[in-house]
Amino acid sequence: MDRRSPFFVGMSGAAGVAATVAVAETVLAVRAVLVLIGLALFLALGLDPAVRWFGRHRLPRGVAVLVIALAGVGVLTGFLSLAIPPLAQQAEQFAHKLPAYLHELQHTNSFLGHLNRQFRIQRALQSLLTSGGESLAGGLFGAGKLVLGTLASVVLAAVLTVYFLLGLPALKRTFLQLVPASRRTRVKLLTEEVITKVGRYLVGQVLLALIAAVGTLAWLEIFNVPYALLLAFFVALLDLVPMVGSTIAGIIVSLVALTVSLPVAGATAGFYTAYRLAEDYLLSPKIMGKQVEVPAMVAIVAVLIGGSLLGIPGALIGIPLAAAIRLVLKEVVFPRLDES
Repeated sequence: MDRRSPFFVGMSGAAGVAATVAVAETVLAVRAVLVLIGLALFLALGLDPAVRWFGRHRLPRGVAVLVIALAGVGVLTGFLSLAIPPLAQQAEQFAHKLPAYLHELQHTNSFLGHLNRQFRIQRALQSLLTSGGESLAGGLFGAGKLVLGTLASVVLAAVLTVYFLLGLPALKRTFLQLVPASRRTRVKLLTEEVITKVGRYLVGQVLLALIAAVGTLAWLEIFNVPYALLLAFFVALLDLVPMVGSTIAGIIVSLVALTVSLPVAGATAGFYTAYRLAEDYLLSPKIMGKQVEVPAMVAIVAVLIGGSLLGIPGALIGIPLAAAIRLVLKEVVFPRLDES
């Protein structure tokens, strides 16, 4: 049992490797849950300044959290109330027109008949309904499972955010107790500064989303594109995702504008291209540079890295995480290097 013996050293090394592998496999197994927890904590940190603002107006923390939660439920309810009726109407219209579409597929002179002759759409549909019924049912089951899983993740993230908001003061006290007493005051100041930057980042993203929604609503009303208010709401939600959200929203709105005419769809695509350039090079640097004090190049790199690692949650937390790292470098690392 000599600790210097090769046997003991080898066994200790093997046990360390086994423990490291077990921890890594555990983290990978619960990766999705950890991402949800991290996203909920990020949202709680961003909403904490609003809760403290209510607290300064003599509103208890629990009541302030309830007000913010009800506001979030109201926004979601408003979006669903705008989205469900037109979707149901479009589905009903498609069901009524489906026999006419099937009849038109058999006429070679029509547009659908030309497509059918070139791509054999009718034969593919018949093959799918006869021999591929099981695969179609499996695809529908998989799509339903994906939708339910996404809804469950959203609900879980919302519930965790509420719990984190309620218990954030206790979490901060516990975190500070893990820090040596001689450094506790400095770490507390840095922590409060990071929370402030996360809150400012969320405010900046909401401002950008509101600007995108107002511009979308005005443009769609001018050209009489259907469901203008719903699409504006949809653009605002997608624009909360940095860098890529406005692009995806522009593509979807341009496709909807095709129902009016091809020139209107092209003009809409041009409008969103111009807006994307204005948001990236004019609005975002002005708003985000003032809110989180992160250079534009650092923000782009942070979003790209966060998105490639964790998807949409990574893109959301990329910029505030870069702001936190920059703050630690500026307040802790650089002064120590200057003194060495």
